Amino acid sequence: MADAPAGAPQRPVWGVAALLQAGSDALWARFGPVAVRGELSGFTRAASGHCYFSLKDDGGAPALMRCAMFRRAATLVDFQPADGQRVELRGRLDLYAARGELQLVVEAMTRVGQGTLYEEFLRLRARLEAMGLFDAARKRPLPAYPRRLGVITSPGAAALRDVLTALARRAPHVEVILYPCLVQGVEAPASVVAAIALANERREADALLLVRGGGSLEDLWAFNDERLVRAITASGLPIVCGVGHETDITLADLAADLRAPTPTAAAELAAPPRDDLMAQLDVLQARLARAVARRLQAQAQGLDHRAARLGQPARVLLGQRQRLQSLEHRLARAPGPLVERWRRRPAEAALRLMAAVAARLQRARSRHETLELRLRSLDPRDVLRRGYAWVEDDAGRAVTRAAQLAAGQDVRAVWADGTARARVASVALGGEPAAEPTQGQRRVPPA
Repeated sequence: MADAPAGAPQRPVWGVAALLQAGSDALWARFGPVAVRGELSGFTRAASGHCYFSLKDDGGAPALMRCAMFRRAATLVDFQPADGQRVELRGRLDLYAARGELQLVVEAMTRVGQGTLYEEFLRLRARLEAMGLFDAARKRPLPAYPRRLGVITSPGAAALRDVLTALARRAPHVEVILYPCLVQGVEAPASVVAAIALANERREADALLLVRGGGSLEDLWAFNDERLVRAITASGLPIVCGVGHETDITLADLAADLRAPTPTAAAELAAPPRDDLMAQLDVLQARLARAVARRLQAQAQGLDHRAARLGQPARVLLGQRQRLQSLEHRLARAPGPLVERWRRRPAEAALRLMAAVAARLQRARSRHETLELRLRSLDPRDVLRRGYAWVEDDAGRAVTRAAQLAAGQDVRAVWADGTARARVASVALGGEPAAEPTQGQRRVPPA
């Protein structure tokens, strides 16, 4: 401790480490073990097993406390801590000397429930999913060989450097077009939506990369905005979303045509490696060279064959002469059989005609005989020849019933061999015997 000037009150002069240690001791003496409840934010687990995170006030107040939980205490936690969870912490207040920050050294952590921000995330996700904005059927494939990629991010973001580095290493032939926007804060959703609209209006890029570095749930909250989700689904260009780290999930990731765990991975997924493309070109070039060589060899063989034939014209002429003689021989023999066939055709046609006429006459004769037999069977004279008679009245009408007759009526009877006139003496109906003629009546003999 330095000496004070003469006459001045004695005031202690602290060293930085000593003052921080004194403050830490005062906090422990004043508060001792404390229990605090809030919402996890920015939770990370180091390779050593220690956990570092912040605790937000779950009532919405803008209050944040740094927290550290060492490996021994972290192994006793019976759940997987994540951003947005509401927890209750038990530990002691301390001053972290390396940064002079107040922090809570956590000895125990219990889960209370989901934080209000995370609960809002789940509600919005369920509602948009029910509307079909996350359906796999509406997602579009990325272009296989893009020439230009649009990057939507902040110009000063580390994510942009990661994308440019990955593309320069992996696909230096791909041109990059930046569509600057805000990636954090209240105005970020509208800024990203405007950048997507501008990229679709210009149609300069084959696909879009929406990228941002990691952060807490509230840092990435702009990418959970419903306006941004609808802008991604309505985009005419396919979008790869690489926001945060691999464990960070946003609604923009679910709505995008392809989700990448990091901005670097987004660049790698959107552009195939130049070395792979060159290897494919080498394979295609080799296949094309082999195909051309085969075609040239076949053409050369055909040319050699034709050259050999042209080199011996006598053989070609001999073959043509033999073919000509064969055609002349066939032509000389052709008219004889042809004329003979034409000569036989009239006689054959006459025979077929006579046979057809005879068959038709036979069918007509058979039909005539059949009709004649049917006509004879209907001839009434055949009936009269069997002993029956035809009776008719004076008017020439046929008498077919006894009821048509009356006593004293004149009738005419016709037999097969002649006719006779008679007068009806009496009429009996229904099989009754004929009545004897009364006085004054007499039987009339046949005329």
